[in-house]
Formats: sequence, C-alpha cells, structure tokens
Amino acid sequence: MIRTARPADLDAIAALHTRARATYYRGRIPEESHGGAAELACTREGWSRAVTRTGTEGGVLCAERDGELTGVAAFRTDGGETTLTQLHVDPVHWRRGTGAALHEACLDAWRRAGIRRVRLEVYEHNLRAQAFYARQGWLPDPAGAQAGSHRILWLAVGEPSGE
Repeated sequence: MIRTARPADLDAIAALHTRARATYYRGRIPEESHGGAAELACTREGWSRAVTRTGTEGGVLCAERDGELTGVAAFRTDGGETTLTQLHVDPVHWRRGTGAALHEACLDAWRRAGIRRVRLEVYEHNLRAQAFYARQGWLPDPAGAQAGSHRILWLAVGEPSGE
C-alpha cells in the first residue's frame, strides 16, 4: 500500500533512509557521514520538514506492507522546478516492486499537479539506483551536468495512460 507520510512515521522513515543509504555509501564515505547518531538526527529533521510541506511544495509517500514501512519517496517543487529528492526501499524489501510502486505514485501526483518535467540527483556509485531510474525512463542531463558526486537525471512526465 502507498500512502501519504505522517509525522508519526518519522522515526521509521529516518531509520529506513539510513539503512538504504548505507548500502551504497559504506566504504565510500566515512560511516558517521551516513550512519552516525548525529547524521540520523539530521536525517530525521530533514524528513520532518519534508512531511510538513504543503501539497504545492511537494510530498512524501510511504510504502507499507503488513503494517511495516518498506519504502519512502519525497519530492519538492521550488522555483517552478520539481525534484525527486529521495526514493529509498528498505534493503530487505528489494526486488519486490516497492520502488516501482512508489515511483508510479509519484508520477500520479506529478500528473495531477500538472508537472511535466522532474529532476533528480543520484550518487555516481549507486549503480543499482541508476539502473532502476533508467528502467523508469529517466535520462542523463543532456549537458552532462553533475552535482558534486551525484549525476543529474531528468524525466518527462507524460499524460496518464488511456487519456
């Protein structure tokens, strides 16, 4: 089930975010930069801000299975540009369609809001995520732009099927 995140989800979201990031940051950046107590508190604060955004500013969606949070996605619109800021699936739930379901729910929200183009940044060493986004139709920035150690991808949001 995909649903809108609630403030009561913050601890579970922050913990899931931390577990997912560890899979691609471990061995590449210092542990405290992605998994320490200070980083977890910062992560929770960031998600707290995201969850309280108004509908026109973005949204946070949660995937849930049997009452357990299995994935989370967040997007934000600022200055007329929409960015998929986060999409994480708990590693124990990989390869079960959770990421695709979250992505489809984001597409539905963007279509309803009239958003036609979305940006994201993906860590250059996170090849699993890059392959996932390619399967969903995301394309590299045409100018080859990067944001530090992150590749920039773009998605043209089409009309809903059957319209």
